Amino acid sequence: MPMPFFVQNIGLPGILLIAVVVLVLFGRGKISSLMGEVGKGITAFKKGVSDGTKELEAEEEAAEAAKDVTPEDNGKDKA
Repeated sequence: MPMPFFVQNIGLPGILLIAVVVLVLFGRGKISSLMGEVGKGITAFKKGVSDGTKELEAEEEAAEAAKDVTPEDNGKDKA
């Protein structure tokens, strides 16, 4: 489905006009609180990704430690 003509050629003046209209409609307080919530969401997402990465690394280390269970041969022959 092709995009409408006005969406393809929006440009910087169009974006500024939309921003002004949104500011007038919703007010500065609502927009700032919304942006605060967006920031909290981004922070929570980054923390979740970091925690997941740490958890995966810990699991890999545990799996690596569990792989080699044979005792070391110190050069002594038991026979």
